[in-house]
Amino acid sequence: MTLADRIAAFRAALDEWLRGLYHGMITHPAYEKIEKEAEDAEDAFMLACFPDAFGIPSPVSYYTAELLPYLEDEFEAWERRLWDRESLIERKGQQYHF
Repeated sequence: MTLADRIAAFRAALDEWLRGLYHGMITHPAYEKIEKEAEDAEDAFMLACFPDAFGIPSPVSYYTAELLPYLEDEFEAWERRLWDRESLIERKGQQYHF
């Protein structure tokens, strides 16, 4: 192995290590926050469409029931996620490390 090959291998390993460090320190926490916010927005939409699932009466349930065939894949996971969640305050507090 020549000196140029060793330098190229070292630079490749260093580049991979630095990319991992950058992802772990900067981008990953940002992606996590974006994913949680998107999940919260989706939960709010589903709760507005199907409040009967949690015993909240809604006068528009007849019309939102038409959305159920389009959202059936997400409905069960959403329902399970909301039953398992302790509180919205706890969820939002995780962002600020309370």
